[in-house]
Amino acid sequence: MDAFSEVLSGVKLKGALFFSAEFSAPWALATPPSKALASALAPGAPHLVVYHLVVDGVARATLPDGHTLTLEPGDIVVFPHGDAHELSSASGAQHVDRASLMKKIVSRDLTPMRSGGGGDSTRFVCGYMACDPLLCAPILGGLPSMLKVNVRTDRAGHWLEGSLLHLVDEATSNRAGSEAMLAKVSEALFVDTLRRYVAALPEHQTGWLAGARDPVVNKSLAMLHSRVDHPWTIAELAEGVGVSRTALVDRFAKYLSEPPMAYLTRWRLQLAAQALTTTPRGVADIAAEVGYESEAAFNRAFKRLLGTPPARYRREHRSTDTLPAKAKVQLSG
Repeated sequence: MDAFSEVLSGVKLKGALFFSAEFSAPWALATPPSKALASALAPGAPHLVVYHLVVDGVARATLPDGHTLTLEPGDIVVFPHGDAHELSSASGAQHVDRASLMKKIVSRDLTPMRSGGGGDSTRFVCGYMACDPLLCAPILGGLPSMLKVNVRTDRAGHWLEGSLLHLVDEATSNRAGSEAMLAKVSEALFVDTLRRYVAALPEHQTGWLAGARDPVVNKSLAMLHSRVDHPWTIAELAEGVGVSRTALVDRFAKYLSEPPMAYLTRWRLQLAAQALTTTPRGVADIAAEVGYESEAAFNRAFKRLLGTPPARYRREHRSTDTLPAKAKVQLSG
């Protein structure tokens, strides 16, 4: 597999649509940080990525700092880090009743909510993707607070959008299995959106996502992620990729600003931290699973990177859905 697929294959994505609307201008819809929505949408989820797909009409998406994107039919706007934001018509504002909005979300009612001032109409659907922020760190870490792509640029995008809207209609009629199918299509739409974003990155872009487009870095990352417990060496990795050791190290330095083995260490400890907080497995078993033959060596590496020994880290973070800043290892530039 490619690096992008290797990371996603190890992440249990859980997606769904949670809102459908047809608003007439002027209108405005304030969306709180995704953590505030988690209890209603996906209780227990450590992180939610919220997105909106504009079906008809136009809209604006605005972050608290004022950064704004104009949205047209076929645009999907994504908030990878769960930032609060506002969707609105192009001009003016008539805020949608929050109580009515939350009632529809909590009841999982996907019939379109209608509101606004009677002007030009905008139709859109809203979805989310629940994921573990540790396992998604390589991908999410390289994304901005808000991004958009248009899914109507090819047949695949048209098919995904059409399938999604068809299943939304089915879900409102309570047809058996429609919600399960809708969840799978929404997950496919999310992955397709990320692929389109990566494909459109500028040539000079650096970071994990840009590196995943580079043939040498992509193959290296895929090999590391597919066999994380293997005792990798620079020589073996370079041979597997088909380049010299110097060329391999230079490519990693260009895109990821660190050597391959340093990247591997960080990823192994990300996986270990996730396992410590979500499984009952012993520290020694987790250490072996991520490539450490010695529990003592694992403990030293874990404390050096995350600031606390594994056992204490487990006690402090097992029941929380956030990590201290020192534990949020950034794998992207």
